[in-house]
Amino acid sequence: MIPLDAIVYRPNVAAILQRENGDIFVAERLHIKNAWQFPQGGIDEGEDAETALFRELEEEIGVKRELLLILQRREGYRYAFSKGRLKYGIYGGQEQTYFLCRFTGADTDFNLDATHREFAGFKWIKPAEFQMDWVPKFKRKVYRQVMMDFFGVELG
Repeated sequence: MIPLDAIVYRPNVAAILQRENGDIFVAERLHIKNAWQFPQGGIDEGEDAETALFRELEEEIGVKRELLLILQRREGYRYAFSKGRLKYGIYGGQEQTYFLCRFTGADTDFNLDATHREFAGFKWIKPAEFQMDWVPKFKRKVYRQVMMDFFGVELG
């Protein structure tokens, strides 16, 4: 087992979209039934986290920047990939900056085919309805902490 401090972490952003009523957006992974998550993606060379956030949301779910308002930003969430896997040959995990964003649009503003399809579908849920078995085991600690930090919700 590689110690967590010896791993090179890829900078990453993740977005929690929230409606005015408090519901949050989750998307089901394409080809992985019942694997729901928040949109996320890497921060490219020369990008800051906020620029990466808006780029990733447009690429993954087709949501335009003008439909989003950043409410909170929290950094330092880390996870290591399972089984010592490396991404791009060097990254053994990801270090994420999470953004909570007010979504002011409608469901028709989503386009899961905006670039390359990553998600089969999406739904809106209450934060407490998030199920830990939707997420791979190596990401669960981060999801638990994120749900506690942003919503005060303790997930089992």
